[in-house]
Amino acid sequence: MSCGQVYSPSYKLFKCPRCGGLLDVEISSKHWAPKGIGVWRYASMLPLKKGITLGEGATPLVKSNLAEGLYVKFEGANPTGSFKDRGMALGVTVAKESGANKILVASTGNTAASAAAYAARAGMRCYVVLPRGNVARGKLMQAALHGAEIVMINGLFDKALEYVVNYGTKYAYPLNSFNPWRLEGQKTVAFEIFEELGCPDYVVVPVGNAGNISAIWKGFKELAELGLCNKLPRMVGVQAEGAAPLAEAWERGLEEPLFVDEPRTVATAIKIGRPINWPKAVRAVKESGGFFIKVQDGEILKAQRELAQRDGIGAEPAGAASVAGFLKAKLRGVVVAVVTGHALKDPDAVEISAKEVRNADELMELLEK
Repeated sequence: MSCGQVYSPSYKLFKCPRCGGLLDVEISSKHWAPKGIGVWRYASMLPLKKGITLGEGATPLVKSNLAEGLYVKFEGANPTGSFKDRGMALGVTVAKESGANKILVASTGNTAASAAAYAARAGMRCYVVLPRGNVARGKLMQAALHGAEIVMINGLFDKALEYVVNYGTKYAYPLNSFNPWRLEGQKTVAFEIFEELGCPDYVVVPVGNAGNISAIWKGFKELAELGLCNKLPRMVGVQAEGAAPLAEAWERGLEEPLFVDEPRTVATAIKIGRPINWPKAVRAVKESGGFFIKVQDGEILKAQRELAQRDGIGAEPAGAASVAGFLKAKLRGVVVAVVTGHALKDPDAVEISAKEVRNADELMELLEK
């Protein structure tokens, strides 16, 4: 996407050999012919027509009680509890088609859980590189349960990703989002929104490594190319204040992100200071006429609680960041907030107060109120 060079499709081509930039997958034969359910329902829009599945996709689009015009796309309903399953269904299929027998990912948790599950389904080995002390227990448990080999490093996600970039392409198949094939699965979020709602005014997405917002935008653009979506949504990228290299740069009118060496936020899934897909994310926001916004941890946790108590949707903090961004920006019109992960991914983020835990002898008094 930087130099405009075009290459024949290769499952093992991850970066441009000429300039080292990110690659996009372009499908010349795509056509709209949904059939079946889930991610593979859109096989005619994907680079492969069938593949490994755990029933990912077809997640709920819920009309919210928080504000008029707000809809929540609850990606926590995917098999391992996050949007990553869409990309892994396609990515692990591609890895197997490439002849690989093992995959490698760096992760803040959700990618590890998803990669481990889909590798197990495909009969492949999975190796996950995690930043020590910075992965929620629920996600770590999932990776271990599905049989992944877990490697802990001292440092944060960006350090873990260095290992994948340096070693993954040599000794295994890397499935972080610099791999353009994986993002093809994630664009199906746009297709599902379109089928239920048409093209909304805004789509709000939490931004960590910055692949998902670009994938969803790509999905909507492909619908427009086929004459199906006359008015494209504006893409809004939400980052936590302590991990906001793109939002900070956007506020200051800068063309490149202000990378953060030590990101800090309760939303561990987007606790990334050097997002590798930042050029794609910036392009998506600019092309769509959208923007980036940062929210405080307190705003994220408030949105998480309101989303749970008014809509019945349990989101992990990073997932609730999209709702926090919506509330802060005071968006109007038809808005879809993509809630990327389930609350059970990170139960330690929710504090249970004494008010919420009663003794049995108080039951009658409570019911009589």
